[in-house]
This record gives sequence, C-alpha cells and structure tokens, in this order.
Amino acid sequence: MEPITATPLDLDEIHAAIERGDVVQISRLVADLYPAEIARLIESLPAEERQAIWAAVPDDSEGEILVELNEEVRSSVVEAMASHEVVAATEGLDIDDLADFVADLPENLTYKVLQSLSVQDRERLQAVLAYPADSAGGLMNPETVSVRPDVSVDVVLRYLRMRGELPINTDSVFVVDRDDRYLGVLTFARLLTSDPEAAVTALMDPSVEPIHAASSAAEVAREFQDRDLVSAAVTDSAGRLIGQITVDDVVDVIQEQADHDILSRDGLDEDDDMFAPILTSSRRRGVWLVLHLTLAFCTAAVINLFQHTMNQVILLAVLMPMVAALGGIAGSQTLTLMIRSIALGRIQGSNVSPLLRRELSIGLVNALLGATVVATVTALFFRDWRVAGVIAAATAANLLIAVAVGFGVPLALRRLRIDPALAGSVILITVTDLVGFVAVLGLGTLLLT
Repeated sequence: MEPITATPLDLDEIHAAIERGDVVQISRLVADLYPAEIARLIESLPAEERQAIWAAVPDDSEGEILVELNEEVRSSVVEAMASHEVVAATEGLDIDDLADFVADLPENLTYKVLQSLSVQDRERLQAVLAYPADSAGGLMNPETVSVRPDVSVDVVLRYLRMRGELPINTDSVFVVDRDDRYLGVLTFARLLTSDPEAAVTALMDPSVEPIHAASSAAEVAREFQDRDLVSAAVTDSAGRLIGQITVDDVVDVIQEQADHDILSRDGLDEDDDMFAPILTSSRRRGVWLVLHLTLAFCTAAVINLFQHTMNQVILLAVLMPMVAALGGIAGSQTLTLMIRSIALGRIQGSNVSPLLRRELSIGLVNALLGATVVATVTALFFRDWRVAGVIAAATAANLLIAVAVGFGVPLALRRLRIDPALAGSVILITVTDLVGFVAVLGLGTLLLT
C-alpha cells in the first residue's frame, strides 16, 4: 500500500475519523505514514485533535516524530507527556537528532534524558551541544567510522563487519592519524573494489576537505550542493575528526532556510504553531502591525507637510501612490536578489562594487523607461504636461533610490548581525513610500505652486 501523505483529502478523512472517535481507523491511517508525515499531520490539526493522533502513534516511533515537529508544537506535545515517556521516546535516536530534541526541553527533563544515556553517548551529546544549533558542530553526528592510513583494505573490511551497523547515510570511512587528525576519505566504492592487501594510504583521497565545526549551516548546505556530497567529515580547530554531517541533515537545513525566507518577510517564524492560541498569535503579529502603523504615521506626517500643495494640485494626490508602488517593486527586486545572494555566499567585498554598478545601471534604464511611460499616460489622460513632468521626475528618482536602498540595506543589516530577510522589506517599503511622496510633493511645490 502506498504511504498516505498529508494532502487535504487525507486531512478530511482523518478529521472524520477523529469526529467519529474511530480509534481503529485512526490507527490504520497513522500506521501507513512515515514519522515526518505524522509530524506534518499533527502540525496540520487543531490542538484538540492532536492527542487522538498521538495516542495512535507506536511507542518506538515517538522519538522520531518529536524530532520532526517544529519547536512550538513539539513543546506542546512534550508538556502533555510524563517525564518517563519523554525519556523513553529518546531511546535509539541518533545523537544529532537527540541534540536538536534536548536543546528545547526544560532543564529537569534534559537532566533525566542525559542520565538515561551511556557515558559514551552522554559525552557525544555534550560535544554536539557545545556548538550553536545552526553550525556544522551543532548539525553533526559525532558517531563516525575512521581508520588509520597504514592498515590494509582487508583489515578495514573486517573492522566494518565487526561493527555490524553503520551510521545512516555513511558512504565512506575517514582516515585519521594517531591523534585523530583528519587526513582524507576512503569511499566504500573504492574500498569494495580494491585489492584486499592494498594499504589505505594508497587508496584514500586527501584532497577532500573536511568542514570546520564553526561553519554555519548555510555554508554546510553550500558545500554539499557544490561538491555533491552524501556525507562530510567535521573537524575542530586543531583538525581533529569530531563527527560527520550527512545529506539528510542538509535537506532539513535547506527546508528550514526556505521556510524562513518566505515567512520572515512578514514577521512570521517557521517554528510557530499554525494552531497556536489566538491571543498568542495576535500578539506576535501585532508587533509587526504596530511597527508598520508607526512607519505609516511617519509617512502621513510627511504628506501633511505638503497639504497646501495637495489642496492646489489635487491630481498629485491621485498619482502619488503609483510613484511609491513603482519604487517598491523595483526595490523589492534588488532586495530579493541581494538577500538570496548573501544567503548563498555570493556577495564578497571584491564583487560589491561591480554588482552595485550593474544594479544602478538596470535601475537607470528602468527609471527612464518608467518615467517616459508615466509622463505620456499622465499627459494623455489628464491633459497636463506640467503634472506629467513632475510625476515622471519623481518616478525616475524613486526608482533609482529604491534600487540603491534594496542593494544597501541587506549589506548594512548583515553588518549589524540582523537578518536581512526579517527587516529588509519593512525598511524598503518605508523608504520608497517616503521618497516617492516627498519627490512628488516637493517637485509639485517647486514647479506647480
């Protein structure tokens, strides 16, 4: 039977089963889902219906599902569990997944989970928790397969058979010296097709660079994309092998970054519960509404300074929003390009100037084109070439300034360690509105009154 995904039809069927109290049907539907799909299903249901799904989850899958849930939903599920149930759910989790899980637990539960681990696993977990969650060290699994360069292929194969189980998505063994310093990689493909008597040092690839533990999650994702990696060694500042990152972790990073880029532009968080209490969600969104309202009052105050001009030339008030909107569109295009380029590491000191010149050149072409079109349409519809000239000049000025702001704001925010995706659009909209209105009304005051 094909696994059921959380499509709207599936949600309707599950919702109907919950309404009927049909425990057997709920269990049957949940049994056909992977842990990530069950997590997505739980996130898609109102809080009062989630318990019915959770009750149908097999005990040995609870840990994997909890890891897949976003932080806020996971916290609500954990709050309803007894402490011994939480500890039991962590059994069998990979260390990197366990690190993500315990980082959000209350201190008393974290202590109980740590006490349930073996000494070796506890040390491994603490090694991961020592690094920020969004770094290579925070993403890594400290369990690796490493060998010395002076042993033979036959010795390595016997060692692997003796281990019996390998970390998930492991496609190679890492070669280290006596002090665990990373030397290179020996892929399983090379290992399995080589002479059993050949030495590892002759077969390993020393050119494959490890990832430093302090590297950001975004840098890790780029490394995997650029080098088509399935797994990669992680080393500390001394070059010692301390773990590995596998492609399943990187897929999660890419998804989280995509969610963040989309939601943060409107002040939302990818870890928010879509069925959080109304007052909680209202408070979160209200912060951004108040910010936008404050900026809107600033814009209104600027417009009020030119009230006399607007009373004399009513047509300016009609055309003014168009100038601001055109600037917002032009600035948003540049802003989006810059935020994306910064996230991918494509913006460095050496290419800022040529990129700025390019964007300003594009802005200039579009400014001249936009001004020409606006002036022509205004003159034809309203029969006033003086107003057409004012609107054209204001449009050209706002488009150029919008491009400059869309280019410069992300760079400035990055220097201030503020996420450009979170604050960039708010600043851009405010600036393009103010510049557009001031340009129209200022030029109108000078030339028409």
